[in-house]
Amino acid sequence: MHIFEWSGGYDFMAPLLPLTLGHEFAGRVIDVAGDANGLAPGALVAVIPSTPCGSCAHCLSGAAESCERRSAKGTSADGGFAPWITAPVVNCLAAPNGVDDELAALAEPLTVAQEAVLKGGVTRGDRVLVIGPGTIGQAIALYARMAEAAEVVVVGKNDLLRFETLRALGLRDLIDIGDGDLETALASRFADQKFDIIFEATGVPEVVQEGLAFLRKEGVLVVAGIHPRRAALDLTRLVRERHQIRGTQRAPRHVWPRVLDSLVTEGERIRHMITHRMPLDHGVEALELARTRRASKIILSPGV
Repeated sequence: MHIFEWSGGYDFMAPLLPLTLGHEFAGRVIDVAGDANGLAPGALVAVIPSTPCGSCAHCLSGAAESCERRSAKGTSADGGFAPWITAPVVNCLAAPNGVDDELAALAEPLTVAQEAVLKGGVTRGDRVLVIGPGTIGQAIALYARMAEAAEVVVVGKNDLLRFETLRALGLRDLIDIGDGDLETALASRFADQKFDIIFEATGVPEVVQEGLAFLRKEGVLVVAGIHPRRAALDLTRLVRERHQIRGTQRAPRHVWPRVLDSLVTEGERIRHMITHRMPLDHGVEALELARTRRASKIILSPGV
């Protein structure tokens, strides 16, 4: 969506355009060249979009998700908004029994959310605030609940449809600030109740500073949004409160099997995140629906 809107944060793509978008996708294997790694034609796979170089300092130290020379489907190479695509066998993870095509297609954004929850260190009894009820925010809230957080509050702004999705996911503590501002809306309820962990999933830089006002001393704020401009922070307050700000983006490979397992145990609940299903050749229409918040997560299918 950020790329479609060209709202900032993806300027590195400009020299690579045009290319086919789509970094969240799954598909059926048609053919395998070389070592099949157990995959056969017809197998349903979720595809890890990033391919690390394998030789840089990050890769050699076991942090391939931080590779600075990686190739990524949908951002630096043609992506999944196509009837066919090639991908390295090692990037193709077989979907578990009971996971269908559309659930498998959710794997990539779910790994981003699961990694955010792991980065935040959510544990039993934590009070968690999620700012931003889009797909990533929805999944963060779900995985925080699965991590046994005692309280998970989600905040949005004129997000009726997404809040319906959150309710279907089992989340109940939802705050729509409407046309108001975040600090005023939260202060009326949580002035004396700070959160252990706050997740920013909006891409609005001001939210980072606003969220810190509701973080307990030594609490953690995880930034998951892609921002079009820099944020201004009260660093003196951050130091005195001993706050921690952690950035998160791609998930390490070991997170993917964990997410695929969650699609087995929570698949029908997670399916509620999908609000629309459309043919691939209606992709621009689908992106416009999502941009204007008339849809949440849309599944595009070739041949539908």
